[in-house]
Amino acid sequence: MARLFGATGDGIARLEESGGAWTVEQSLTGTGAQCVAVDPHDPDTVYAGLREGGVRRTRDAGRSWVDCALPEPGVFSLAVSPADGAVYAGTEPSRVFRSDDGGESWRALDALLDLPSRPTWSFPPRPWTSHVRWIAPSPHDAELILVGIELGGLMRSGDGGASWQDHRPGAQPDVHSLAWHPLVDGRAYEAAGGGAAFSTDAGETWQPADDGRDHHYTWSVAVDPDDPDCWYVSASTGPFAAHGGGDPQARIYRRRDDEPWRPLTGGLPEPLPSMPYALLAADGRIFAGLADGQLWETRDRGDRWTALRLEGDTLGRLVALAPA
Repeated sequence: MARLFGATGDGIARLEESGGAWTVEQSLTGTGAQCVAVDPHDPDTVYAGLREGGVRRTRDAGRSWVDCALPEPGVFSLAVSPADGAVYAGTEPSRVFRSDDGGESWRALDALLDLPSRPTWSFPPRPWTSHVRWIAPSPHDAELILVGIELGGLMRSGDGGASWQDHRPGAQPDVHSLAWHPLVDGRAYEAAGGGAAFSTDAGETWQPADDGRDHHYTWSVAVDPDDPDCWYVSASTGPFAAHGGGDPQARIYRRRDDEPWRPLTGGLPEPLPSMPYALLAADGRIFAGLADGQLWETRDRGDRWTALRLEGDTLGRLVALAPA
């Protein structure tokens, strides 16, 4: 039986697969949950990042939650390292915190704030600030971390956050999501406001990957766990279409073996009714969570998609997904 956790922008949803349907059970309703991360070593331990309430943790798969007392309230990104279990939280204003005891205590990785580019960091809707949109600890090296600032750049640390390299050559600066390949050391992927990029040298340098795709405002990224040359992005024509609540002008694309991007349409509604905010590779499938709460899956690398039947609590929105 598969299980996913989703952030809805309001709370956290636990989705359990059983008998051809998925049962939705909501918790933390009304907290403004923006992001979610599951401990890869304990699927019942889940962290929720709240827009104004810091980090909450559950050790019983969402039945009860505790406040982890993060020093900053505005959390936009979370990650649990597959390599050593460290928990990372990214906030607005842009800061990164690390916990080595499951969220009981935190230390700020504030060397990030010493980067020369910091004065230029600015999120266009709130230009006086910026935030850490994504944190990607390497599954192969516990000391290696990628961080995306919206809008500011893609930063890299090779020493667990004690020091940082500024925006990496070839990467897009308006970072929305990042991924590592789980098996192939050194392969990393980016979806950003100006397009997509990938790295073959553990995030030191990046190469653009935009050929064949006419929508360049990319949002979510996922990679086939068995094939580092097969990856996916969701994309729109721009931020107003993607987030404006009208026609998202959105597509899901696949890239394989250095071929141009291909839009995936088999089984998906055309046009898509809302932005695919969350792409996730898990359990031999690719899941797509939409801004209106729809959840789709493909079992054949995107050639054919199926809408999942959701039961239980109403799922009105999905902004992030995590596997359990």
